[in-house]
Amino acid sequence: MANTYTQIHIQAVFAVQNRECIIRNSWKDELYKYISGIVQNNNHKLLSINGMPDHIHILFGLRPSQSLSDLMQDVKGSSSKWINDKKLAQGKFSWQEGYGAFSYSKSDVPAIIQYIANQTIHHKVKTFTEEYYELLKEFEIDFDDRYTFKPVPVDYDLPD
Repeated sequence: MANTYTQIHIQAVFAVQNRECIIRNSWKDELYKYISGIVQNNNHKLLSINGMPDHIHILFGLRPSQSLSDLMQDVKGSSSKWINDKKLAQGKFSWQEGYGAFSYSKSDVPAIIQYIANQTIHHKVKTFTEEYYELLKEFEIDFDDRYTFKPVPVDYDLPD
C-alpha cells in the first residue's frame, strides 16, 4: 500500500487592509484561537500564531491534501467574516489581498516559533515593511514594489 509522507512547514504572513492597526488586545487571543481552529479543521498542524495590530504570522505544518492558496483563502475569508459578524472592528474589516508564505526545515521550526512569539519585541526596532522585505530577500523571492505592503505610519501602542 502506497502512502504519502511529507514534512512541510510554512510561515504565512498577512496584513490588515491598508495596514490599519485595528487588531485589539481585547480580542486578538480570540481571533488567534479562531484562526487556529480553521487551520486545524483543515487537517493542518498549527505550530505558532501571533502578530501585531496590523498583521499576523502563523506557522503550521501543511498537509498535501489542500493547497496553500485554498487554506489561506479560508483563513482570511472566514476570519474576516468572524470579525465582522462579532462587530469587533469599527466599519467593515478585511485583510489586505495576498500574503507571504515561507517554507522551513524541521530544524528551523523552534527558532521560527520563538520569532513569532516575540513579535512585540521585534517590532520595537523593525517595521512590518522592513520585516517583510527582509523575508522576501532572505528567501530570494522576486517581487514588484507595486504589489507589496506599503509603509504606513504605525502606532502599536493602541488602547484595548
